[in-house]
Amino acid sequence: MRLGRELASFAVGGVAGLLIDAGIVQGLVGALGWNPYLARVLSFLVAATFTWWWNRHHTFPARPSGHAAHAEWLRWMGLMSVGAVVNYGVYAALLLGFPSLHRWPAVAAAAGSAVAALVNFSAARGALFKGAKTSV
Repeated sequence: MRLGRELASFAVGGVAGLLIDAGIVQGLVGALGWNPYLARVLSFLVAATFTWWWNRHHTFPARPSGHAAHAEWLRWMGLMSVGAVVNYGVYAALLLGFPSLHRWPAVAAAAGSAVAALVNFSAARGALFKGAKTSV
């Protein structure tokens, strides 16, 4: 069942992306004293670039987008912006609601990522990597 394999691979890439995202935001805030809101923008861009690469090569290799790599990356970032808004909204709400998380922004980043994962999978599978049809 291809859908199950795609969900599992998407989850693996998402967990790796989360580790990248959370590690960068935590390092920028904890070690370098960055503002946690600004740090999250950079960490998200790096993590989203990794997840695009992962999904292009591992999750959806049989579902080509029909775009060159740079155009595909731009479309990925555009599509993921919906999930990013959800992700960042949860992140910011947690930081505002729980000021103690300013010292541990990785926790808020993980919560935002978890909520946005379903939105991101649907956008990736249904709008970008839709080349070959899959069985459900």
